[in-house]
Amino acid sequence: MREYLKFYIDGQWVDPLEMTVGETINPATEAVSGKIALGTEADVDRAVQAARKAFETWSQTSVDERIAVLERVLAEYDRRSNDLGDAITEEMGAPTELARGFHVALGNGHLSTAIEVLKTYEFEELRGNTMIRKEPIGVCSMITPWNWPVNQIAVKVFPAIAAGCTVVLKPSQEAHFSAQVLTEIIDAAGVPAGVFNLIQGRGSVVGAAMSSHPEVDMVSITGSEAAGIEVARNAAATVKRVCQELGGKSAAIILDDDALAANVAGAIGGMMMNSGQTCSATSRMLVPNARMDEALAAAKQAAEQVTVGDPTGAVAMGPVVSKSQYNTVQAYIRKGIEEGAELVAGGPDRPEGLDKGYFVKPTVFGRVSNDMVIAREEIFGPVQVIIGYDDLDHAIEITNDSPFGLAGGVLGTDLEQCRAVARRMRTGWISINGGFDFHCPFGGYKRSGNGREWGEFGFDEYLEIKGMLGYVPAEA
Repeated sequence: MREYLKFYIDGQWVDPLEMTVGETINPATEAVSGKIALGTEADVDRAVQAARKAFETWSQTSVDERIAVLERVLAEYDRRSNDLGDAITEEMGAPTELARGFHVALGNGHLSTAIEVLKTYEFEELRGNTMIRKEPIGVCSMITPWNWPVNQIAVKVFPAIAAGCTVVLKPSQEAHFSAQVLTEIIDAAGVPAGVFNLIQGRGSVVGAAMSSHPEVDMVSITGSEAAGIEVARNAAATVKRVCQELGGKSAAIILDDDALAANVAGAIGGMMMNSGQTCSATSRMLVPNARMDEALAAAKQAAEQVTVGDPTGAVAMGPVVSKSQYNTVQAYIRKGIEEGAELVAGGPDRPEGLDKGYFVKPTVFGRVSNDMVIAREEIFGPVQVIIGYDDLDHAIEITNDSPFGLAGGVLGTDLEQCRAVARRMRTGWISINGGFDFHCPFGGYKRSGNGREWGEFGFDEYLEIKGMLGYVPAEA
């Protein structure tokens, strides 16, 4: 049983001003696995004031000083990597191999990238007689989700600190174990007091206080569309910057070529990773209508090969994060059947042999029309919908017919054709045949949010631009 009953404020582990305790449920066993202190508005104010005080000095540190601090964090991160992975498995059900592997590697990648970018980032640029200067925006509130918990913290916290900002973090109430371990890492690395602060609690209380606090200069949130809207409303009264990375219903366009079956199978595997709980997951797969039968056969075979079970064992997929999420996913599966989509693999209820835990069958629907609910709304579970297209113009039309625009994919053997298709997709982050890059900007069009994270683009979110005219006197 883990107990995390203190917050991290001003470089110290401190008791909440009012002790209210919440429970954490292990999604694989449905047993209570931990206790957490739930913060109040007063706790948030204490953390914000610490961050405000620390900003006065941290914002004036040199690049070399900030690099040294982040390199200490990286060394400690690597030392505690398995602790982070085990916390992720326990809190949200990711299989151990995935949690210790890709989950932890993503956090390492964002931290390493922040250090790399900081070494060469141009905070000042002389244009003619004018100096353009980029300065840290100030105190940043950060609200992060449960699905890739360390990744989502790292991609916000480390660029912000590198840019000279100070931070107050509220991780998801469902995934707070890994945030606590990461805070222990930051503390052990000797990050100066007040630069990083951690408050646990409910979004309706802690998140609302963080996004409305007058001493907070910016809010960065990754979460649902509804949560993003609420944060924007709370932030509006003080005209603070808001960066939102929200929902997605991303499309993978499978081109009509000899690799179609292999590409369908690969896309199914990617969709089922992390139990489908990935905002950038390509949950809509578009295949040529003329080859629909072939595509569905490949999808069925791939989905039925995904092993599901105890995440501490040798499985590809663990549970979804909570009972609430399980019920939501089950409702969408039943909705797909009601709508008349062809159930190719999986279906309602738990996989055979699993009578406890929030496990979902890897599910594939075929011959889906883009106006069905399962094609329009983000399910956030291991549910793939397959939609047919007549030609590439039709495929792009279907892809762009969505209120979301976070991510997407194009898979095919003709690279020029893949590139041409990607250019026409109204979405912010597109993978061509599985490309990946920590320096690539990540963020969405339309209702998927605003702003960009990753690499130097993530730095830009935490900086104000100052123009100093006459910096160089005009020649007589």
